[in-house]
Amino acid sequence: MRLRLFVLLIFATWLGTGSALAEKRVALVMGNSAYKHVARLANPANDAALVGGMFRKAGFDAVDIKLDLNGSEMRKALREFGGKARDADVAVVYYAGHGIELDGANYLIPTDAALETDTDVFDEAFPLDRVLFAVEPAKQLRLVILDACRDNPFAKTMKRTVASRAIGRGLAKVEPTSPNTLIAFAAKAGSTASDGNSQNSPFAAALVERLPAPGLDLRKAFGFVRDDVLKSTGYKQEPYVYGSLGGDDVPLVAAKPVAIGPQANPDSEIRRDYELALQLGTRDGWAAFLNSFPTGFYADLAKGQLNKIAAEETRAAAAEKARQAEEEKARLASDRAKKAEQEKAAAAAKAAEDAKAAAEKAKQIEEAKAAAAEQRRKDAEAAVAKALADKQAAEKALAEKIANDKAAAELATKQANEKAQRDAEQKVAAVAPTQSMPGLSSQETAKLVQSELRRVGCHPAPADGIWTASSERSLTLFNKYTGTKFDTKQASFEALDAIKAKPGRVCPLVCDHGFKADGDACVKIACRAGYRVNDDNECEKVQDKKPVATREDAKKRDSERKQTEAAPSKPSASGQMVCNSAGCRPVRSGCRLESKSTGHALVNVEVCN
Repeated sequence: MRLRLFVLLIFATWLGTGSALAEKRVALVMGNSAYKHVARLANPANDAALVGGMFRKAGFDAVDIKLDLNGSEMRKALREFGGKARDADVAVVYYAGHGIELDGANYLIPTDAALETDTDVFDEAFPLDRVLFAVEPAKQLRLVILDACRDNPFAKTMKRTVASRAIGRGLAKVEPTSPNTLIAFAAKAGSTASDGNSQNSPFAAALVERLPAPGLDLRKAFGFVRDDVLKSTGYKQEPYVYGSLGGDDVPLVAAKPVAIGPQANPDSEIRRDYELALQLGTRDGWAAFLNSFPTGFYADLAKGQLNKIAAEETRAAAAEKARQAEEEKARLASDRAKKAEQEKAAAAAKAAEDAKAAAEKAKQIEEAKAAAAEQRRKDAEAAVAKALADKQAAEKALAEKIANDKAAAELATKQANEKAQRDAEQKVAAVAPTQSMPGLSSQETAKLVQSELRRVGCHPAPADGIWTASSERSLTLFNKYTGTKFDTKQASFEALDAIKAKPGRVCPLVCDHGFKADGDACVKIACRAGYRVNDDNECEKVQDKKPVATREDAKKRDSERKQTEAAPSKPSASGQMVCNSAGCRPVRSGCRLESKSTGHALVNVEVCN
């Protein structure tokens, strides 16, 4: 019994060591619903509670569930989680709420963000790189799950400080730079996710259903999540995973251990005590075993081992008697005993030898019986182990067959739906040869397209419904900056739908010389005094230039002077001339000369009435 207690103590110590070596898993779950400056979201708080409960049931060592975080609270949560991830093997961050993509970078929006202008995103939102930095210290797996691809209401009211700055629809594609890192989006890059009609989003419901499956590789689990979301949303929302892992399976929850080895008797304690008694191999050990377990399969084996020990003891006793008889025979021979006594001693020795041989034979028979019983025990245990292994293999094959049949059925259903949709589109195209909506004339369609082109900055003229060369140039610009190939000769409803899908300016704002872009309008450039607008549309100082006489100017002036001198003088109105000390000149028009006496002589005086 002391040996048994010693073995049990060693086994308990080994179990404690195995638990200490298990991998450490931590998770941070954030859900933002109560936004202060836009409408409240119904599902993120419910989704965060559901996903956090799933991580706790999966046996994670630490699960932090944070709801309706403002900027400072989100910063504190990420900082504290980064400290936990340094000691963890697996680190997971789940976020549900609003997100935004600006110039190709993704941001998570706290509940107190206002985002009045596009530059406020850098100050009030958190870049996705900050979340990746928090999970980076984990040793084996880094997983970020974003249910933040909802239609963003901030983009509709946000003022753009730069007209060419792009604000995307949904989130942008991302490629992790750290190994063993996965980033899961609720919807593919550039598209939006649905909140669904229940208290949880389709993406969150699929995550809770698929991720905790024991032993299921994460890549395959997210593949099942994608199929479930596509099916539940009518193939309108497709989740997507970015990043890569190695060749080994990486399950979120480890597979359940499978018992290995013979299991002839479900009572493992009896088998363990039998093996301990077998190692001792003494009568006392087997007697103690039979006292504890007097009946059953192992009790019969123990009795066989006792018979084997008894046969060995009988053989030893017979051998001892034979030895004593030989000694007695020798003693009598040495003492020159009588012949009768010698014969009697010889007969006793022969009888002892025969008894020894019989005991040896009986021992061999009992050993053979014990070996046969032991072999039957091993065969029985091997048969039970084989039956259990075959059962597990059959169950695994059946599960794989059911999963493959289900996947094949879903794929066939998807292909049939896509074929039916294509056939329906072909029929609609055959019935409707025109590209305008039923009930709208071509002029009304053109006016709608011109109005939308004007909204996205591609059509400067007013919308008049007349499709001219200016309208064709506007649609050509839209094709250029969006990569589309719509026919520019006429306005089509397909082009109208594509233009309406653009939330903001597409064509860059181009201003004339002397004007500059200010938001979505061109304003005149005003230079201060002494400056003017140069050819590069910038203000520069005006240089003072002194007039320089040229040879051509001198020639022109001499020619004009000669012509004036050669021309005859113009006659005055009366033909009279008046002279004084300064010289002579014609009498002015309306005047005349009169002679007046000065006392000494007559002089001519100009008189004007």
